[in-house]
Amino acid sequence: MMCTPCCISQMACCCGSAACSCCCNCCPKIKQSTGTRIMYTVYFLLVTIVCVIMMSPTVEEEMKQNIPFYSELCEKMNAGKNCKTLVGYSAVYKVCFGMACFFFIFSIFTIGVNNSTGWRAAIHNGFWLPKFIVLGACCAAGFFIPQEATFLEVWRYVGAVGGFIFLLIQLMLLVEFAHRWNTNWSSGVKYNRMWYAALALVTLVLFSVAVGAVVFMGLFYTHREACLLNKMFLGINSSLCLIVSLLAISPFIQKLQPTSGLLQPGVISVYVMYLTFSAFSSKPKEMVEKDGMNTTVCVFPFNAGKESDKKIVTALAGIILFCCILYSCLTSTTKRSAAALRVCRNSEPETERARCCFCFGDDTEDYDEDKTGAGQSVLYDEREATNYSYTYFHFVFFLGSLYVMMTITNWFHYDDHRIEKLLDGSWSVFWIKISSSWVCLLLYMLTLIAPMICPKRFEA
Repeated sequence: MMCTPCCISQMACCCGSAACSCCCNCCPKIKQSTGTRIMYTVYFLLVTIVCVIMMSPTVEEEMKQNIPFYSELCEKMNAGKNCKTLVGYSAVYKVCFGMACFFFIFSIFTIGVNNSTGWRAAIHNGFWLPKFIVLGACCAAGFFIPQEATFLEVWRYVGAVGGFIFLLIQLMLLVEFAHRWNTNWSSGVKYNRMWYAALALVTLVLFSVAVGAVVFMGLFYTHREACLLNKMFLGINSSLCLIVSLLAISPFIQKLQPTSGLLQPGVISVYVMYLTFSAFSSKPKEMVEKDGMNTTVCVFPFNAGKESDKKIVTALAGIILFCCILYSCLTSTTKRSAAALRVCRNSEPETERARCCFCFGDDTEDYDEDKTGAGQSVLYDEREATNYSYTYFHFVFFLGSLYVMMTITNWFHYDDHRIEKLLDGSWSVFWIKISSSWVCLLLYMLTLIAPMICPKRFEA
């Protein structure tokens, strides 16, 4: 009986327009805008896990061995022998097509929503069970698309374009994150000199990691008789990182942007070195003749060891990938980040408050608090105006769906791909990662020289 009010509130959350909250009174307060984005993220995560399972022969074999009457069940579902139509890259394309359609439809549906009081906003912020059913129906509908070969060919190029756009947004957000970090911590220097020490310490750590990465790749990813591309691109990227670092502290940049320092190029350098390492790991293996035998060179040390080591590296790469995707999807929809993507000044240093966890700051503090039954308190913070663009939020998740689809299926080399081969060689992935590192450096360089080119756009 004591749980009845809480259960009723959760039913209203799943089946009605009530804001979503945890069924626990001891949980901290949650904003309606935050809870909504978390729920859509859970949807995104569930579908992504399904896609990973579909690309894993290991999971397929485990299902055959542990599910009773597996073959008979597949035949009754009309899924082919041993459910062959439910695995592989074609199945991932169809499921991601359904997820992309779901978010694209909601992107169109929420155009012009300015507050949370309308019926369209109520659908966006509630009705989670019906929306989950719709999402499942969209993913299942992809398996009934006629002319499968034509669909897969066209959808592959649509996914490539959408995935590349998402990658650009991700890189722009990284540049915005670096500038925001430096601006936030620099604002605390005049009140407490400890912030200056924190800036210096973090900057030193970042550049130490970047230099260490260059040394590591120089030792393990270059060879005196092979790996010419590795030598060339490692030299180019490390030189470009040095150039942007010197540019950031040059007198003419300091005059236009007094807060510009070494923290931003430190963040950019570490990420560029990560992309360079990821590109080298994704390049097809090279071999040289040594003592009369063909020997693989320029590979990650784990690749020469046990299979379990390689699985650890693959799992770590997948976790980093998904964290980057979620960060891009969630942070690109805030007002501050949306302003950064339009390349205009979005923060006033005089009102900035230095915080360790600055990236979790709020865009607004104006909200009403309501109690949802016996459960968690919900802060309705969008009754006057939305904290983020609903349309843009769903569109970013639409692009994220395409990026996940292309990444899981190894972009254009999907025929014999499986999720266990996430780090195996592919020239398309290699060039995408190398190009991304250059775009990241170019975007950061543009943010440094943009005030000289368009001074009025950057006036406070």
